[in-house]
Amino acid sequence: MALNRRTIQWIAATVVATVVLGLGAKALFFHAAKAPAMATATATQGDLEETVLSTGSLEPVRLVSVGAQASGQVTSLKVALGDRVHKGDLIAEIDSASQQNALRTAQAALDNVKAQRLDAEATLAQTDAAFRRQSQLSKSDSTSKADYDTAEANYKSAKAKVEEIKAQIASAQVSVDTAKVNLGYTRIAAPMDGTVVAIVTKQGQTVNASLSTPTIVKLAQLETMTVKAQISEADVIKVKPGQSAYFTIMGDHARKYYATLRAIEPAPVAITDQDTMISSTSTTYPIYYSGLFEVPNTDGRLRTFMTAQVSIVVASAKNAVIIPAAALGRKVRDGVYEVQVVGKDGQPKPRQVTTGLNAGTSVQVLSGLSQGEKVVIGGAPAASAGGTAKPLGKSSGPPSPMGF
Repeated sequence: MALNRRTIQWIAATVVATVVLGLGAKALFFHAAKAPAMATATATQGDLEETVLSTGSLEPVRLVSVGAQASGQVTSLKVALGDRVHKGDLIAEIDSASQQNALRTAQAALDNVKAQRLDAEATLAQTDAAFRRQSQLSKSDSTSKADYDTAEANYKSAKAKVEEIKAQIASAQVSVDTAKVNLGYTRIAAPMDGTVVAIVTKQGQTVNASLSTPTIVKLAQLETMTVKAQISEADVIKVKPGQSAYFTIMGDHARKYYATLRAIEPAPVAITDQDTMISSTSTTYPIYYSGLFEVPNTDGRLRTFMTAQVSIVVASAKNAVIIPAAALGRKVRDGVYEVQVVGKDGQPKPRQVTTGLNAGTSVQVLSGLSQGEKVVIGGAPAASAGGTAKPLGKSSGPPSPMGF
């Protein structure tokens, strides 16, 4: 039976609608599998450094506490905070009344024994003349033995008295000199060129030098600063004097100050604190050693006790091919790792590379990879020999030292 035209159109429309509904259902319920996303990095050329990081502090190359050796009231303070002083400049004066009195007493005692010496020398001259006369008379038997002996004894006694008084004069002179020194202690002078960075004792205060040496001011030479970097015991074996170092300060992370490591203190920092002395069996306190180096500070930008973020360069490579350390996969042997290199078709393929300097986040490639090539990083899928992808770090080989 022949179908009429309207029936044929209805059947065709039904077929088309069925096909459209089928395609829509497929798009809605059956998504196409997406190609796995890959995190990649490009091998670049540049300089690479392996550094030991530490926190340090800035100190003046010389920091001196200027103290008082005399007791009394500070009657005059000649400097203000921030003043520049030269060696010998007067900083402060202490009430000197008692020291001046002590000097006058010592001088009077000296003058007294000097007068006694004049009297003793006159007596010595008189007994010397008498002894000479007795000696002449003795030769002609014109005097008695007793008179001769008496004259000789008197002469020797007078001579001894003069020597005794000379010793007293020397002792009295020492007392005078000591009194002058003590008087000088009441005038406190700068022991070096420097800047007043602290005023500890104010004008009008009374200091007592008999108990401990009181500090009046602190002087510092700020033209050169010493950096004390606290290096942990795990890193101290990597560093040595002569290595390059640089640091930044908290207020300016963009500017780097470069220097050369001068020394590493042989004992840990805590050895200076008797209350927290660290024994060989103690694990309570971390162990840090001070690495020392100097930097110029002619512009005065660096301040006392600023915090420094220090990097000590233990190894470096110039114009090296560099990739992220996260790109390293299976370790083949020492210095040789497998990486996934993105080919021209966009698919990762395994390749062995020889590595050099490992700076923690970046690693130097000595061979097996060229600048500009892309490698897969951070757990992205990697192509296996069978052509399927699997995450980095899941291979059966031994783990890399970077933990990937």
